[in-house]
Amino acid sequence: MRARRTDVRAGIRHPRLIATLLSLLVVGALTVSDAGATAAPTAPSTASVSAAASAVESLAIAGTSWAVDERTGKLRILADATVTDADLADLRRATERFGGAATLERLDGRLRTLVSGGDGIYTGGWRCSAGVNVRSGSTYYFVTAGHCTEGAPTWYTSSAMTTSIGPTTATSFPGDDFGVVRYANPAVPRPGTIGTVDVTGTTTAYVGQSVCRRGATTGVRCGRVTALNVTVAYASGTIVYGLIQSNICAEPGDSGGPLYAGDKVVGILSGGSGNCASGGTTFYQPIQEALNAFGLSVY
Repeated sequence: MRARRTDVRAGIRHPRLIATLLSLLVVGALTVSDAGATAAPTAPSTASVSAAASAVESLAIAGTSWAVDERTGKLRILADATVTDADLADLRRATERFGGAATLERLDGRLRTLVSGGDGIYTGGWRCSAGVNVRSGSTYYFVTAGHCTEGAPTWYTSSAMTTSIGPTTATSFPGDDFGVVRYANPAVPRPGTIGTVDVTGTTTAYVGQSVCRRGATTGVRCGRVTALNVTVAYASGTIVYGLIQSNICAEPGDSGGPLYAGDKVVGILSGGSGNCASGGTTFYQPIQEALNAFGLSVY
């Protein structure tokens, strides 16, 4: 029986046909991709954002706050319920001339003094920073550094120590570096925030991660995680293990403040070297270890 010549010819033609079809598919895919591509939004210039901030500050409207939104690079202005429509119009006019460098949002309620992540907390003889507000059931606390809470029975909202927050309920230092303070004064608000950032959870650090920290002395500073599981022997002779290292500066009084990535808490400031004039290195207690130790959660 003779072999079918048509089968042989088909076998020769198939590779060419497949190659042709593949080339058409690739061209089609590129065409679709190009058609659907959109240019990434351009962040406003640093100069325009700075000018917008100066314009807002010059208005001095009570009930407002402003800060650079790290995600967009724009100045994010918040106005509470006490800001009048006329004042809102003034804010818009003051910032519109900077070409989209700022956004304006309404806040529910009234801006007032709060103990949120990074705010100053005071006890006899020293000041630290609150890390993050947490809870266990219907009982509320904040986490800060253990070297702050060690030997400190009661905490206050200011150096005058006229308004108490509540007592230290737990300390783990040295070895670890975290402490827990219970809210005992119902007149002291306890928002689930770090400054204006609404906390939604926690996250684990990784090298190269972009992070910020907030403290009572130097405010918000940002940088990157440079090492994990670090052991630090402080000048006092105490040793702390398993810390996160970053290239962010800090100064006395920032201890206990939160390290965060976006709206997720990463850690609590333990210590470091240098300062915010020349730069420095800082170390952080991972937050989840502290929460797990006492059955606490952020909110």
